[in-house]
Amino acid sequence: MLHLIPAPLHRALYRLGHGLRRIFLRHFKGEVHGCCVIGRDGEGRVLLVRHSYGPAVWAFPGGGMRKDEDGEAAALRELHEELRCTLAEPVRLGHLEDMYLGSRNRVQVFTGLIQGEPRPDMREVVEARFFALDMLPDNTSRTVRDRVHLLEQR
Repeated sequence: MLHLIPAPLHRALYRLGHGLRRIFLRHFKGEVHGCCVIGRDGEGRVLLVRHSYGPAVWAFPGGGMRKDEDGEAAALRELHEELRCTLAEPVRLGHLEDMYLGSRNRVQVFTGLIQGEPRPDMREVVEARFFALDMLPDNTSRTVRDRVHLLEQR
């Protein structure tokens, strides 16, 4: 895919957009619909990413769902956009709801084996690594443990 905006400027725009979204959600409240991918490798490790915006924490890949977009389609789209890989035989683990900046956050969670080598786009995602479930880094997103719990219940 051809990017017309240089990567450093693109990252800066993601940071700006993230800040504006935080302000909007805090003041206007509402509902956010998203998806999350707990991608695994052949050894059972899970794929975590670091985004170019927001807190410097490890999180699962995923993102917002488009209006009327199927959750699985959104998860596969996000995985491809951010990491140029896909998910073999995606399985929907369920959904989680929590509050995010005063808005209800509804996230559909999927798992499956990662196909292809995850390659961060260096725009939205700047790093991607596999971690054993018992060796997750200390600086993970507040949502990682809840989502791992869904995987462990399966």
